[in-house]
Amino acid sequence: MVHFAFSISTTNSQYIYLYSLLPSPLSVSDHFPHLSFFYSLIKMSWWWSGAIGAARKKFEEGQGPTEYQSVGLVVGVTGIVGNSLAEILPLSDTPGGPWKVYGIARRPRPAWNADHPVEYIQCDVSDPQDTITKLSPLTDITHIFYVTWAARPTEEESCEVNGLMFRNVLEAVIPNAPNLKHVCLQTGTKHYIGPFDWADKVKPHEPPFSEDLPRLSSPNFYYTLEDVLFEEVEKKEGVTWSVHRPGPIFGFSPYSLMNVIGTLCVYATICKHEGQPLRFPGTRAVWDGYYDASDADLIAEQEIWAAVDPYARNEAFNCMNGDVFKWKHLWKVLGEQFGVECAEFQEGVSLQEMMKDKGGVWDEIVRENELCPTKLEEVGVWWFVDTIFGAKETMLSSMNKSKEHGFLGFRNSNNSFIAWIDRLKAHKIVP
Repeated sequence: MVHFAFSISTTNSQYIYLYSLLPSPLSVSDHFPHLSFFYSLIKMSWWWSGAIGAARKKFEEGQGPTEYQSVGLVVGVTGIVGNSLAEILPLSDTPGGPWKVYGIARRPRPAWNADHPVEYIQCDVSDPQDTITKLSPLTDITHIFYVTWAARPTEEESCEVNGLMFRNVLEAVIPNAPNLKHVCLQTGTKHYIGPFDWADKVKPHEPPFSEDLPRLSSPNFYYTLEDVLFEEVEKKEGVTWSVHRPGPIFGFSPYSLMNVIGTLCVYATICKHEGQPLRFPGTRAVWDGYYDASDADLIAEQEIWAAVDPYARNEAFNCMNGDVFKWKHLWKVLGEQFGVECAEFQEGVSLQEMMKDKGGVWDEIVRENELCPTKLEEVGVWWFVDTIFGAKETMLSSMNKSKEHGFLGFRNSNNSFIAWIDRLKAHKIVP
């Protein structure tokens, strides 16, 4: 039996000591297959430790790659996880690297995304011809990271448009990229609870959610995306896949349709500007209950791990921070970060209702504080936060499968929450 001593410290001396305790990779590969990823962790202290912000520090210190071992296509590079992938993939010690990275998005490249060493391509993947024209010449792609989606009024419409977008990308890349190895698809915990507009028609699974739970009977564009994935990768021998299911994402992107922290920061900024207290827009169950969340950098790390580690191929994984929290505690943190008083809990508050006429107020805040020019409808996704906070039951996901397959990443949710608020301020999205 082999015993291991584990350390969360990121000092080089302790990693050298830990490495010295390990057997040779060649001597144990047959008996301990998951150690291949553990050896890569030894070289990546920021990944192994769950350190907040260490990836960005590494990016600032590292040297750009000269000979690429892998070529990634990030579809949705200005989204909340796409932005993290664009930052982490080019790091000098990212597994599978050095990486060349293509990033595609529908809109022109924003200033807050422009410092990443990514070849940016403006492309509307809902348009088959635009997708073929822009993506088929990228013959050197080895890995696809699909981290985008489009919102539609009904789930049936969402299934149609999102399935089309994903198929357009795969049909443009798979036949034209001879060295394609892996397709990573990001979905989410809606896989287990059903679409928002079917909340009264389908019974969700009971938490904690595990990846082997069967599909629900309702339409779900996450199911559609998986079906498209399975169908398209079958067309090319040797291409593997992975599916990643995060919960509410803590991250940075003014363009994300699931931007929880950004939306809350904008709300807090408006409250401070108007001298109003923070009122929690949700149910008592969400206020008092235990919840989990997913740090955007952590999701990106898991997706990269699954893309390059052979023991993660052709699997679906939940991706949560690994701890739990109560929103009533994070609400106090939000108030402290913006110097705003928190009101007592009151049932029935709606962000969408409170913010419906605040566009002019936001324009004034942007001018007075010389912020990055944004419109309120871009940075405040009120309906999404109302939906998340309107839950009637606790929703928790198990990380057992991910850990059993070798991914040991984690985040402290409280620290993650604060770190992403700081980043929004640093990029002058909020004052």
